[in-house]
Amino acid sequence: MTVPSRPAPAAPPPVPELLARAHARYWRFNVVLIVVLMAIGFTVSFVVPFFAPALAGIRFAGFSLPFYVGAQGAILVYLVLIVVYIGLMQRADRVLRRAYDDHAARAADAHHAR
Repeated sequence: MTVPSRPAPAAPPPVPELLARAHARYWRFNVVLIVVLMAIGFTVSFVVPFFAPALAGIRFAGFSLPFYVGAQGAILVYLVLIVVYIGLMQRADRVLRRAYDDHAARAADAHHAR
């Protein structure tokens, strides 16, 4: 039995270099931001508990630091990480949207100039 062949998918239209660079900056920023925020989350989740005996002498809000982080500090840090990610990515989205809008305006101007 022969498997029917599918037509090759259409290639995406070429993207102007300025737009491609804006998109690359956007994703580079996104990946770096995720790595930094995950490193902070890793520190709160694993490093603080791992070094709990050594950090037990540090007091925060009247409690030892490892106890505070385990009881509620980690949750607060995770919430802050979420809010920071949302805020910074909304800003990055606006920057990328501006690049797309600028490209569309230039393309429209070039089209009307003909």
